[in-house]
Amino acid sequence: MNKVHHTAIICSNYEVSKEFYTEVLNLEIIREVYREERQSYKLDLALKGEYIIELFSFPNPPKRPSRPESCGLRHVAFEVDNLEKIIAHCKKYDVIAEPIRIDEFTNKRFTFIADPDDLPIEFYEK
Repeated sequence: MNKVHHTAIICSNYEVSKEFYTEVLNLEIIREVYREERQSYKLDLALKGEYIIELFSFPNPPKRPSRPESCGLRHVAFEVDNLEKIIAHCKKYDVIAEPIRIDEFTNKRFTFIADPDDLPIEFYEK
């Protein structure tokens, strides 16, 4: 294996999630496709030119439990240079971060926010 290619996320409200990932998180749109046969959007998103997320919409997707933690992939994590800057940026969009914590093994700082479907998103300080 070479690297993680992308992460796929299914959202409940395409327009709300598209705005969150492109406006709040500032991810770049690579391509957006509406697939009529599936009644589904597929939005390919990049970070600094690197393809990282496929955002899908489907009619009536079931809600995934987030808390208490359930089996399966837990969260998406982004490396950041400065937690206070990303927390302040998110707050402008009424996205509130959890209190900053310290990774007990690396002594690095991190925090979490939630996307519109309550998917945990971690910011991990470099």
